[in-house]
Amino acid sequence: MNPDPMKPPGSGQRRFYTSIAIVAALVVFAGFFRTFYLKGAFGTPALPALVQIHGVVMTLWFALFIVQVLLVARRRTDLHKRIGVFGALLAMLVLLVGTATSIAAARRGYTPGPPPLVFLAVPLVDLLVYAVLITTALLLRSRSDIHRRLMLVASLSLLTPAISRIPLDVIQAGGIPLFLGLTDLLLIGCALFDTVKHRRLHPAFGWGVALVIVSQPLRMLLANSSIWAQLAAWLVS
Repeated sequence: MNPDPMKPPGSGQRRFYTSIAIVAALVVFAGFFRTFYLKGAFGTPALPALVQIHGVVMTLWFALFIVQVLLVARRRTDLHKRIGVFGALLAMLVLLVGTATSIAAARRGYTPGPPPLVFLAVPLVDLLVYAVLITTALLLRSRSDIHRRLMLVASLSLLTPAISRIPLDVIQAGGIPLFLGLTDLLLIGCALFDTVKHRRLHPAFGWGVALVIVSQPLRMLLANSSIWAQLAAWLVS
């Protein structure tokens, strides 16, 4: 029998979502503590104003993610829904500021390896996937079983930039394939946990995780196409 979509998650599931939200925040901190959160202690180069704004917006997103999960865990769904209005506005800021920051970085010539205009496809497709997941989650917010799973997938899909900056040699040596792979591993782990617990793969996890994973090779194909070269050149002009 399928679980009631309007029934609040059980205690085990509440602990699961709370734990994943905290793990996501820790990954973000581990990736950016030297260059953003504790940059004064490490003497890292000054950041452009837009990058600082981007850092604040993303920090607010993951902080809100934890708050919203905790509110559901404490059965304060009334407050969760009211704060959700701010969350929708914040999601728009994530998209707008993230897009502007990515384009500005390409314009400055910043890249972790590939040519800037080629690499620009990576963060922009990330944001497109996030937009699809978040929009669907918000439109289906009355279906809490779908909403919470898609919000989880959307938030975890944003972790690749933080993973790529974790100062561990084993991670840095793997390059972009490992950065993406670790994001996928976390997403697949969440889907597997949920599947085992409910004895079925929930469609929201199924297509949500699939969308993230399938988008990764597709963005690399796009990045090396002549169509993207023209579009990217227009975006940074």
